[in-house]
Amino acid sequence: MERIVYLERESIIADVRRPACAHDWVEYAKTPQAEVEARLAGATIAIVNKVLVDAGMIARLPALKMVAVAATGTNNVDLDACRARGIVVSNIRGYAVHTVPEHAIALMLALSRNLVAYRESVQAGRWQASDQFCFFDHPIRDLAGATLALVGSGTLGDGVARLAEAFGMRVLQAERKGAAACRAGYVPFAEALAVADVVSLHCPLTPETQGLIGEAELRAMKPSALLINTARGGLVDEAALARALREGWIAGAGFDVLSKEPPADGNPLLTPDLLALPNFLLTPHVAWASRPAMQALADQLIANIEAFARGEPQNRVA
Repeated sequence: MERIVYLERESIIADVRRPACAHDWVEYAKTPQAEVEARLAGATIAIVNKVLVDAGMIARLPALKMVAVAATGTNNVDLDACRARGIVVSNIRGYAVHTVPEHAIALMLALSRNLVAYRESVQAGRWQASDQFCFFDHPIRDLAGATLALVGSGTLGDGVARLAEAFGMRVLQAERKGAAACRAGYVPFAEALAVADVVSLHCPLTPETQGLIGEAELRAMKPSALLINTARGGLVDEAALARALREGWIAGAGFDVLSKEPPADGNPLLTPDLLALPNFLLTPHVAWASRPAMQALADQLIANIEAFARGEPQNRVA
């Protein structure tokens, strides 16, 4: 009999069916970090999304046998501690193959075509006062013919590439920053930044990718380039990006993520002047959250638990 404790049920909107194995099910809409350990006492399977499960906590939860992460990223779970204890950690894969690429392309389109600026102009009465049928206050660029540099591959990067190519973009895959050699089909990291009209990030947050895009990288990009981040906020030095947007090092940025979420204590990208810029679009980590994608996530989450219960763990990261 498994005791399954779901700590953050409200983190998805979906029908979460019960696993086809003997179990007790306990769920909480949300769980403050201070209450995580107490709520997991006696649990054999923990379902988590963003709450931290660190080494000390794992040592004090002797019944725990599996951590089922209801997301792709697992940087909130101490994987080394789980491996040392033989605790299985499984994540969710491939569920956002349509929704995240579509969001990334939507950000590119909105910025390239200056949709926010034009909407604001119409709200301000500019069209009504125009002496002709339209006005050209804000430059408009096409995605067709532009060069897109993808930083990070995998299903999401590949999904963006397919959509970008359908729009007529030239797609480059950037090699890892600092790589000693460049793999076939890849472009050196610095070269990709220098030639790209759009740079889109699709890599996980690791010690190696923390601060991947900083002042040097932003200054190396074209002044006309856009930076898109639907991956993890920590990939970018946010203070440097704030300066880049204020001082015009790049033409704009579209972000769906911040380094700390929710950003209750503020963030360099949340200042009123930046949020008022038409060339900076920030959405609240919802690129993944189409209803079909959330249902696919929920179905895969339960399938991971059922596979573990059968003794055939899948989607293992530990």
